[in-house]
Amino acid sequence: MVSTIAKLLDKAAGGGRLTPAEGLALVECNDLPALGEAADAVTRRLHPEPYRTYNIDRNINYSNICTAVCDFCAFYRKPKDPEGYVLDRETLLQKVQETVDLGGEQILLQGGLHPTLKLEWYESLLRDIKSHFPQVNIHGFSPPEIYHFTKVSKLPLRDVLERLKEAGLGSLPGGGAEILVDRVRSEITRGKVMTDDWLRVMRVWHELGGRSTATMMFGHVETYAERIEHLERLRQLQDETGGFTAYICWTFQPDHTAMAHVPPAGAFEYLKTQAVSRLYLDNFANVQSSWVTQGLKIGQIALLYGANDMGSLMIEENVVASAGTVHYLTLEQIRDAIRELGFVPRQRNVFYELIDEPHEAQPVRT
Repeated sequence: MVSTIAKLLDKAAGGGRLTPAEGLALVECNDLPALGEAADAVTRRLHPEPYRTYNIDRNINYSNICTAVCDFCAFYRKPKDPEGYVLDRETLLQKVQETVDLGGEQILLQGGLHPTLKLEWYESLLRDIKSHFPQVNIHGFSPPEIYHFTKVSKLPLRDVLERLKEAGLGSLPGGGAEILVDRVRSEITRGKVMTDDWLRVMRVWHELGGRSTATMMFGHVETYAERIEHLERLRQLQDETGGFTAYICWTFQPDHTAMAHVPPAGAFEYLKTQAVSRLYLDNFANVQSSWVTQGLKIGQIALLYGANDMGSLMIEENVVASAGTVHYLTLEQIRDAIRELGFVPRQRNVFYELIDEPHEAQPVRT
């Protein structure tokens, strides 16, 4: 068995494509150092440069009102719930201004599946943001939201995406993927987009020239085989479109949710799954660490387990925080975490273009 795993790790580290069965063998393997070493080899092959990246953005949740019922979510509120809200425009624009003042060049704009807001409301929102902040990229509206817009406004998907792009939408986040297997989705959520339509939103966006990120939330009701099926669906779409800029995975945070009985997945499972993801997603250029769910040290170690990016400063984050997981880092903590591993910290945008001057150079770790 050991020799079989070693051969698979050598294959992936050298650029070979793993089959689903081979991916399953790796995710079932608990030799974390070996998985990490192979994933790091892939990262260094794809990113031989002496730096590792981060970005500065803010997750603005324009509303928490949602018609879907997701057992894993502690953030959403049902329509007519007294704690439900839709941010007024002045408050939202002030949040963007604060982001810009801190050096941010992007906002992550997401909300629930609001039952009455029509597409024109979202177009107006985008135009208002871009008229005040033309330099800011709006990384907004996950596939479940986009699919919901088509239902509320009774419009074809392509029309919805074309209109949002024209109004100022810059890129799509990969939220709402959870696990891209219908058995899993049916068990943990109701009233939310299923696998094929999540992928279809991304496919059409890519066909329109858009870029997006891809995600996976794991450690709940899925099997190891279903984690690999999720990765396989992402890899197939990336083969088809090449539209994904990065992949991010994180562990399910059970506190304060309807799935609070599920034992939380720990750092071992997180690092293992990220390493296998890096080995499996051979057509993804970038992998982000998830310090938001894992904390500073594990988020830093993730840079040695397949990640080449520390993720975002995340000036504001509400969804994970609603589940009781609250990790906040300063910009210097993020930069220092990168420096401590022997890399130069560099700020990038969502398209992985460097947008800063190099900070004090540090030798690459040997």
